[in-house]
Amino acid sequence: MQFDPILTDDKPKDECGVFGVFGHEKAAELTYLGLRALQHRGQESAGIVASEGQTISYHRGMGLVTEVFSDMDKLAKLEGHLAIGHNRYSTTGSSNIENAQPLVRQYSRGPLAIAHNGNLVNAYRIRTDLESAGSIFNGTSDTEVIAHLIARSQQELLEDRISDALQEVRGAYSLLFLGKSVLIGGRDPNGFRPLWLGRLGEAYVLASETCAFDVVEAQPIREISPGEMVVITDTKKPPKSFQALPTANQLSQCIFEHIYLARPDSMIFNELANGPRREFGRQLARECPVDADIVIAVPDSATIAALGFSEEAKIPFEMGLYRNPYVGRTFMNPSQEIRDLMVRVKLSPVRNVLEGKRVVVVDDSIMRGTNSRKIISLIRQGGATEVHFRVSSPPNRYPCFYGVDTPTRKELIASSWTVEEIKKYIRADSLGYLSIEGMLSCVKEPQDYCTACFDGNYPLEFSGQPSNQLPITFELKSL
Repeated sequence: MQFDPILTDDKPKDECGVFGVFGHEKAAELTYLGLRALQHRGQESAGIVASEGQTISYHRGMGLVTEVFSDMDKLAKLEGHLAIGHNRYSTTGSSNIENAQPLVRQYSRGPLAIAHNGNLVNAYRIRTDLESAGSIFNGTSDTEVIAHLIARSQQELLEDRISDALQEVRGAYSLLFLGKSVLIGGRDPNGFRPLWLGRLGEAYVLASETCAFDVVEAQPIREISPGEMVVITDTKKPPKSFQALPTANQLSQCIFEHIYLARPDSMIFNELANGPRREFGRQLARECPVDADIVIAVPDSATIAALGFSEEAKIPFEMGLYRNPYVGRTFMNPSQEIRDLMVRVKLSPVRNVLEGKRVVVVDDSIMRGTNSRKIISLIRQGGATEVHFRVSSPPNRYPCFYGVDTPTRKELIASSWTVEEIKKYIRADSLGYLSIEGMLSCVKEPQDYCTACFDGNYPLEFSGQPSNQLPITFELKSL
């Protein structure tokens, strides 16, 4: 999945992806491949840190993995049997090289690298306290707060220092740490973000999603438990595992991993993402039926849900929109007129599929509504006589503060508009959303999922975190 603001400004932004290897002579090269498999989780920056047991080396940069490592000599210089890598999409901290990860710092015990997927809700308060005590920060990422807390700990072992640090922070995190000769992985006690442990021959691997294991031909072992930390120092011994923090009484796994974020071929929260995603579409068809001739998807993230809708509704599935896979990222800031034309570069209607048809178009979410409106216009230009819009998730009314970059509540159209008003704005003949209850019926252990972006029931309190996401006003000049 490539990042492009022209097509993704109406989507939640994928948070970050992490990948680590211990005990393989080509650790950095394997990490590169793992990051490419996880590219959908972050497209702003990428980096890899490696160690041969005595010193660490690293390379980071802005852009996709292939852009950051376009000169393969840079990858070849990352020598060692252990490595960690990171793809970033910023949720906390600005988009610049200072915030690119893995974060590399030198402290009293030697070099330390950190890769973080998530968002700390009390990072601002902790940072303010640390700065008042004399700490100096290089960037604005909340990950740097963790580095400072580790450095201040009086514990001997790195894993104990990390455990000390994690006692202080609150929020969503899947973390990888690399010392000179140790690889450590950990997950927050609420289980917001995924993290898996796998085996590649004698080596161990850690990754945000199991699709990265498939690329390097590693075998999944298990998902790291909420609050658990695993410490890998020897390929001939199982990783040391301990509960760094008690598992929360109520888990808060991110439901958007199943809706949109994770690749459909990944195991997420001990369930293949393809299964719930298809069932979302089936349940949507049961809840929001419509008379139509064909079902199409907004490619590519909604394709599986659209297939489920088609199967349940017994309406033929067709590829009614073509997505150009060869158009790269867009950095220009064009006029609205040009932006509208650029959508056509990315998406094109397939006229012989759409012409004269009553069309159901399935998408996974609506944030601002701007892209939905453009897509419906394209489908009508392709000759559709009716366009019925169906969304395989509930209305997004609240922003996420746990590692997914969503628009502010001010910008979320469903925060203040009714379904009927949204239907008029996007110019659909009908509009239907999946209910929260229906969505949860499609996953295992529904009580273990966070639904705050739909119902505003935030599982963790905010602690001194300034945010422009809380005010609620939404204005559009006309329907």
